[in-house]
Amino acid sequence: MTDLVTTQWESGMLFESNNPSGNTFFIEASPEHGGQSEGLRPKALMLSSLAGCSGLDVVSLLKKMRVEYTKFKIDVHGELTEEHPKYYNKVLVEYHFHGSELDKKKIKKAVDLSVERYCGVMEMFRQFAEVKIAIHYHNH
Repeated sequence: MTDLVTTQWESGMLFESNNPSGNTFFIEASPEHGGQSEGLRPKALMLSSLAGCSGLDVVSLLKKMRVEYTKFKIDVHGELTEEHPKYYNKVLVEYHFHGSELDKKKIKKAVDLSVERYCGVMEMFRQFAEVKIAIHYHNH
């Protein structure tokens, strides 16, 4: 399977990129590198892709497992190397689940399945970074 993404220069340090779904978004350098804060930064988008890929897996799996939760978010911390080309060499993915009666065993199983089997972006990250996982349960 081949995906095609087209990214076109708009002006200055701003690019517009599409997605196979047809949606578009802007990519831009940081202000210290000539950007105007109108677009998303390329490396940070990689962290968003990681969270989105795993998050989609987890939500799908928890739905099949009939697990209830009121809020779910993923924080991804990426540490860049000092030398150019700078890349993420250490990544921490934190899964936060909120609810009144969280089924910790099933939630952990869903996260583990995403991390170890289903999330292709997670596997890509493992090729160049040390990836750590943490699950946080917020009962209320």
